[in-house]
Amino acid sequence: MSFLSLIIKNPFRSKSRALLSIIGIGMGIATIVALGAITDGLIASAEDTLHAGGSDFTISSKEQDASNMASFGTASFNETWRDKIANETGIEWAAGVYVGMAITDDDPIFILIGLDKEYYDMIDLKITEGSINKNDNEIIIGKMAANSINKTVGDEISLNGENYKITGVFETGNPNMDMGGITSLSTVQDLMDDEGQITSIYVKVDQDQDVDAISEKIDKKYEDNLTTVTSLSDIEMVGEMVDMLNGASLAISVLAIVIGGVGIINTMLMSVFERIREIGVLKAVGWSNKRILFMIIGESIVITITAGIIGSVVGVIGVELLTYFQVMPGVLPVYTIWTFAKAFIVALTVGIIGGIYPAIKATNLPPTEALRYE
Repeated sequence: MSFLSLIIKNPFRSKSRALLSIIGIGMGIATIVALGAITDGLIASAEDTLHAGGSDFTISSKEQDASNMASFGTASFNETWRDKIANETGIEWAAGVYVGMAITDDDPIFILIGLDKEYYDMIDLKITEGSINKNDNEIIIGKMAANSINKTVGDEISLNGENYKITGVFETGNPNMDMGGITSLSTVQDLMDDEGQITSIYVKVDQDQDVDAISEKIDKKYEDNLTTVTSLSDIEMVGEMVDMLNGASLAISVLAIVIGGVGIINTMLMSVFERIREIGVLKAVGWSNKRILFMIIGESIVITITAGIIGSVVGVIGVELLTYFQVMPGVLPVYTIWTFAKAFIVALTVGIIGGIYPAIKATNLPPTEALRYE
């Protein structure tokens, strides 16, 4: 039997002990993968919303008093600002948007977007069924929302007690939009009891203009009233949520290393004690301390990498189930190489740390005493 095959087979001599170690470490790995996918999904969703329809940046109000707070922690401001921004040099178009949260009979969370129909083409809407709404008592809904509330073209939907006819189903690829509906700006303003107000302005600059320069110019000119948002780092609320999830992921990683390390040390120590005579025979036939050290650490790594693979699969399944049952509406998980790399780095770290002490213990066994051990 080769040295490598020996390392792979030895950890599973005691299947129950190996299984318990794999479960313990795998739970930590699964949580790391799940949090990583959710965090990346939240970032991607926020970026999609920020640059909806190919807009270069978003403008929101600086005023944050309780009287003008709209949904999602943003403040509404007068829609006349849209015309001022649209008339600025270097601006191709500026669209006033009102994003609110409506109450429906079918889904407790329904994102409602108010937008003038002339800007529908600018937000990359793909109508998959029906057609665009033409009247104020009509609405188009996202594909995810349609599946969630089991509604289709021709049905009616109740929003804050008012009925609206669904004329179309759309898809944008942006979960926040696809989980809600779009109707005229004035309709949403009326439903939110916030006439003449908007929550943001999507801005697209002329093709030959510098986005950062235009954004800074508007920021300086209207610094007392408006603020421009060009990247995710500028969105304080989302940034704090991302920081919180990253902090939780780091804490779980450290916890997984500590708990997994203690568990694997115990597993490998028991393995060494059960194989004292075997280790003595290996030393007697010429195995060096270095070779035995690598064997024990290798066995430890085999267990933790197995836990990493199983934990990663469980993490993905868990996140997909949360998405399927819409526990996190508006957020689609994003799996990156770094998410899984981080999980396997943790698994490898646990394997090395957990295997060092038992390996040293094995190398310190005198061959003569080990051979006499019963």
